[in-house]
Amino acid sequence: MVLIDTTVWIDFFAGTPTPQVSVLELLISEGEDVCTCGIVLAEVLQGIRNDRTYRKTRSYFENLVYLPMNQGVFVKSADMYRALRRKGITIRKPLDCMIASVAIVHRAQLLHNDRDFAPIQKQCGLKVVKIRKR
Repeated sequence: MVLIDTTVWIDFFAGTPTPQVSVLELLISEGEDVCTCGIVLAEVLQGIRNDRTYRKTRSYFENLVYLPMNQGVFVKSADMYRALRRKGITIRKPLDCMIASVAIVHRAQLLHNDRDFAPIQKQCGLKVVKIRKR
């Protein structure tokens, strides 16, 4: 199971050729369990201006594995943010702690292109998809 972060979806739908998009395309072609969660879904959809593109993208997300966010995910996110702050690490976007918490709780790897996840990986045990450098 791989939870795909908003950053990767934005590049994917924009046709931006990043290493993360290449991995996502490989996961899709191999029939892997590609996952999303409420925050990623909302972030992707809220940035779409065109109604037709919105409907098409929303339809695409209906075919993904949806990882629910229960109270434990939100508490884990708050605990994670607080623990990192105690270590002098400030996560620029607290929603990234929520996304990371979803991945951790559901034992999914995270595919991302966002530097905020590096300290979460190092300090909190977030598993991320390794990107091979070419």
